[in-house]
Amino acid sequence: MPTITQLEYLVAVSKQKHFGRAAKDCNISQPTLSAQIQKLEEELGIIVFDRSKKPVMTTDKGKKVVAQARTILQEYSRLFDIPGSQEGLRGEFSLGIIPTLAPYVLPLFIESFSEKYPDVKLNISEYKTEDIVRKLYDDELDGGLLVTPLHDDKLIERSLFLEPFYGFVADGHPHQTKSELSDKDLESDDIWLLNEGHCFRDQVLKLCAQNKDHHVLKSVNFESGNLETLKNLIRKGKGYTLLPHLATLGLSDSEKAKNLKPLKGPVPSREVSLVHSRSFLKEDIIAALVDEIASHLPSDLKNLKRGQVKVVEID
Repeated sequence: MPTITQLEYLVAVSKQKHFGRAAKDCNISQPTLSAQIQKLEEELGIIVFDRSKKPVMTTDKGKKVVAQARTILQEYSRLFDIPGSQEGLRGEFSLGIIPTLAPYVLPLFIESFSEKYPDVKLNISEYKTEDIVRKLYDDELDGGLLVTPLHDDKLIERSLFLEPFYGFVADGHPHQTKSELSDKDLESDDIWLLNEGHCFRDQVLKLCAQNKDHHVLKSVNFESGNLETLKNLIRKGKGYTLLPHLATLGLSDSEKAKNLKPLKGPVPSREVSLVHSRSFLKEDIIAALVDEIASHLPSDLKNLKRGQVKVVEID
C-alpha cells in the first residue's frame, strides 16, 4: 500500500515536472525521492512518469494516479482541520487575493482579525483570478478574495459586498466638466487599462466597449498591473480610467471634487466574494473572515443594495 509520503512525492514530481526540483520541495535527496516513486510504481504496476521526456511527463494512466493521490492527500490533511476540544479559533489558513483588491480590502480587516484570532496563522498571497482558482482546485489555497460570479459549480462563493465603479479623469479632460459619465462617454478611447489577466481590465473593456489595442499616448504602449499607477498617470498627464469604490478612498478632497465622476445608474459595479472549495472543513475560519471583512466595510458599501447597481459579469 502506498504511503502518504510516497503520494506527496508523486504530487511534487507532477507539479514540478522535474525530479530534482521536486526533491528540493520535499526536503529530501533526489535518489531517495526517485527510489520511493519507483517503489510506488512497482507496487501499483503502473509507470506514472515518462522519465525520457524533458520536462518529465505524466503518462495517461499516471494522470489518474496523480489525481487520486491529490484527493487522498486533501482528505488526509482535513483530519487536522476538524475542530478539537480547545476553545477559540486556531489553525492555518491560506488566502489568495487579486491585486485590485489587496491594497484596499486587506487594510480594512487584517489587523483586527489578527488581534481577535491570534491562534489563526493567516498566509496571504496576491495572485490573478485564474491562478487562485487553480490553486483552490489543487488545495494549495483554502480561500480566495475574488470578483464573482465565477460560474463554477466546484466552488462556493460567499458574497461580501458590491463595489461601484467611478470615472477618474485627468485635469483638462473633456469629461472633467461633466457631473456624471454616461455609456457614450465611456466610448472615449483615451482610457488607461490594467494589463491582461486582471478581471477588472476585462470588466472595463466590456463596460467601455474598447478594443485591446488602443493607446492613450500614440507612441507608448503601456498597461499597468496596479491601479495606483494608473491614478498617478492621470494625475500627471492625460486620459481617464475607471476605479472601484475602495480605490477612490485615498483620493484628496480636491480630486474627489474635480476628477472623480460617478457613472449614470444603474451604476456598473463588481461583486466581491470569499470563494472556497465545496469539500471543506475550515468553516469556522471562513465564517470569521466573512464577518470581519463585512464589519469593517465603509458604511456606503454596507448599505448598497443589489437593485441599485448593475453587476458587470465577465463572459
